[in-house]
This record gives sequence, C-alpha cells and structure tokens, in this order.
Amino acid sequence: MRLVFVCQECGVHYLPPEDLRYGDGSAASPLWCGPCQGRMAELGVGEPALAAAFALRAARAAALASTATSEDEGARRTRARRPARAGSGPGTRTRLR
Repeated sequence: MRLVFVCQECGVHYLPPEDLRYGDGSAASPLWCGPCQGRMAELGVGEPALAAAFALRAARAAALASTATSEDEGARRTRARRPARAGSGPGTRTRLR
C-alpha cells in the first residue's frame, strides 16, 4: 500500500516514492510536494524534523489501519445460507393420490 501525503504548503495530495528517495538520490519530504520542496530549498527553509516525523508516522499508521480493516472484512465474509424450506404450505409440491 502506498502512502498518500498532503503538502503542508499548497494542500495538494501527492505520492512520494515508497522509500522516500527520488531517482536522483535526494530525499522526498513527507511535508511538502516536489515543487514546494524545491521552493523551500531555494528560500533556505529547512523541513521541521518533528513535523516530518509526525506526518510520516501518521501516514504509516493510517496505511496499517486500512490494511487491517480490509483483512478483517475478508475474514468475516461467509457463504450466505439458503432460507429454510417450509414442509407444507401453498408453495410446496405434494404427491397427488
């Protein structure tokens, strides 16, 4: 399951790489999307370590919770039982003598 983050600067939802590393080797941010991370680097604003750790932990907990609920739903699925048939009544077949 992939972690989905919300950029704290512009509010866009984004999917960083699973290992939080871009192809060029730079680290992805759990707080900022790619364009905002570049802008913050140009401005010299560092990523708050505590906020980044909190965002990463919250996203991982949400991913684990959604995985656990989907597994619980799969375990609870059972085959539906057929309704019991009545022994007599207007819808039953009987032998004519």
